[in-house]
Amino acid sequence: MRFIQWWGFSLCGVILGVLLDFCFGDPAVSWHPICLIGNLISFTRKKLRDPIDRKFSDAREREEKNKAEFRGGIWLVLIVVSVSTLLPSGILVLAYALHPVSGVIVEGIFCWFLLATKCLKQESTNVKRALTEEGLQAGQKAVARIVGRDTAVLDKQGVIKAAVETVAENSSDGCIAPLFYMLLGGAPLGFFYKSINTMDSMVGYRNETYRYFGRAAAKTDDVVNFIPARISALLLVASAVLCGYSASNAWRIFKRDRRKHASPNSAQTESAMAGALGIQLAGDAWYFGELHKKETIGDALREIEPEDIDCANRILYGMVVLGTVLGVLLKGCVLVCMSTAGILPPI
Repeated sequence: MRFIQWWGFSLCGVILGVLLDFCFGDPAVSWHPICLIGNLISFTRKKLRDPIDRKFSDAREREEKNKAEFRGGIWLVLIVVSVSTLLPSGILVLAYALHPVSGVIVEGIFCWFLLATKCLKQESTNVKRALTEEGLQAGQKAVARIVGRDTAVLDKQGVIKAAVETVAENSSDGCIAPLFYMLLGGAPLGFFYKSINTMDSMVGYRNETYRYFGRAAAKTDDVVNFIPARISALLLVASAVLCGYSASNAWRIFKRDRRKHASPNSAQTESAMAGALGIQLAGDAWYFGELHKKETIGDALREIEPEDIDCANRILYGMVVLGTVLGVLLKGCVLVCMSTAGILPPI
C-alpha cells in the first residue's frame, strides 16, 4: 500500500475512533489495550526493580542503588514503548493487507481505545452527582477515582476543584494529545504516546519509591506532551468562545499562570480553564499523607460551584471537536499539497 493511501485510510480510522468515543465512551473491558499496557508496565517494573533491591540492600550503597534505578527506569521506557508501539503496528499491517476497509475498522477501534472524552465527562459528572445528591463523603469517594491526591481531606469546594482540574488537565493527556499523535502517525503513534503517559501515571512520582526509577518516564512524558499541551490550551481558549465563556480572561490567565506548576505542561490547560470559568484552581494538596505546597492558578472572581464541572465538560467537548476538525483539514491539505507537488504519488 502506498504511503499516501495509508495516510488517507489512517485519517478515516482516526475520525471513526473519535465518533466511537463520543457515542460509546471508553469500553470497560479487561482486555482494554491501556490495561494491557499497564500490566506490561507492572511486569517489567518488577523484573527490573527486584534485582536492584536484592543487589543493593545495604543502606550504605544508596548512591549506587539510585544510579541503578535510573538505568532501570530507562530500560522500562524503552521496553514498554517498543512493545506497545510495534505490536499494534503489526496488527494494523495485517489488517490493511487483508483489505483497506478492515484496516480502517481496526485502526478506528484502536483510536477509540486511546481517547477518553466521554469517559472523562462521565467520571467528572459522577463526582457532581455524588456530591450534590449524597453528600461530601460520597463526593470524596467519587473524585478519588480520577485524581491521585488524598481526597479524604477535601471540603466541598476542594472536591469540585479537583474534578474541574482533572477535566482541564486530561483534556490534553486523554483527548488532544493522543489525537495529535494519531493524526501524525495513526494508531501506532497514538499507542506510543499512551504507553509513555501511562508509565508516567504509574511510576512518575517524586516519592521515595520512584524518585529515580520513574524519572525517565516522567521526563519523557514532559517531552511528548510539550507541544500537545500548548495546542490544547489554545483550543480551550477557542472553545470558550464557542461555548459562551470568557475567552479574553482565559487567554489572560493562560499567559499569566501557565508556568505555575512543577510540570512544564500541567498548568497550560488548567490556567486556560480557570480563566474561562472565572475561578481559582490548584493550590496546596495532600499526596500520600504529605502536604505539597503549590501556587494557585486563576483569580477567584466567584466561588466555585458544582455546575462548573458541567461547564468544564462543555468546553472539553468543544475543544475536541475543534481539534478534530482542524486536524483533519490540516492533514487533508498536507496530503493534497504533497501529491500536487509530486512529493507523493497522485491521490
